[in-house]
Amino acid sequence: MRYPAAEKLEVIRLVEGTHLPVRRILARLGIPRATFYR
Repeated sequence: MRYPAAEKLEVIRLVEGTHLPVRRILARLGIPRATFYR
């Protein structure tokens, strides 16, 4: 699944602003890591 640029930026900022590992926060959001790194 592809995400719009604005939504992707929102997720990136959310991940950058947390102390949790990227893998864990993406799992909580239900976003596959492969999608995040595209």
